[in-house]
Amino acid sequence: MQGNPQIIATLNQLLTGELSAADQYLYHAHRYLDWGLHALWERTHHEMEEERQHAQVLIERILFLEGRPDVASRDPLALGSDVESMLKNDLALEYQVVGALRTAIAQCEQLGDYQTRNELLPLLADTEEDHAHWLEQQLGLIDRIGLENYLQSQMGQAPSAS
Repeated sequence: MQGNPQIIATLNQLLTGELSAADQYLYHAHRYLDWGLHALWERTHHEMEEERQHAQVLIERILFLEGRPDVASRDPLALGSDVESMLKNDLALEYQVVGALRTAIAQCEQLGDYQTRNELLPLLADTEEDHAHWLEQQLGLIDRIGLENYLQSQMGQAPSAS
């Protein structure tokens, strides 16, 4: 099915954002693992996998619309140097993704591509209600219990060797 070139371009911009987010989460997850913050590693690694799933949805939709997915482009990464800056950078990234998804959904409605809109809605819900919300909670915990107590709570169990 030949898709609207504007929508395909927007989907490729979203794809760049999702792949960039996956890369940022990958880096941060491994920093947490290196520091022995196993609970943070596990959750951040999970978020990376979800970003990759979002990218898969976008790739499949672009291909269905007879477009060419741009899997090579990336936005600049905001890599943190400590736990708090990493969480803040990830939250800022999620807020950018939320804005881009809302804009894309509005564009789809304006151009009458309701199926693409319907495929973007779960990505928006996941980004707002899971990714961003969890990061907001973590930063709130740091404010309430202090960084040292937060870090201690994030040590968790070491991941099993694979």
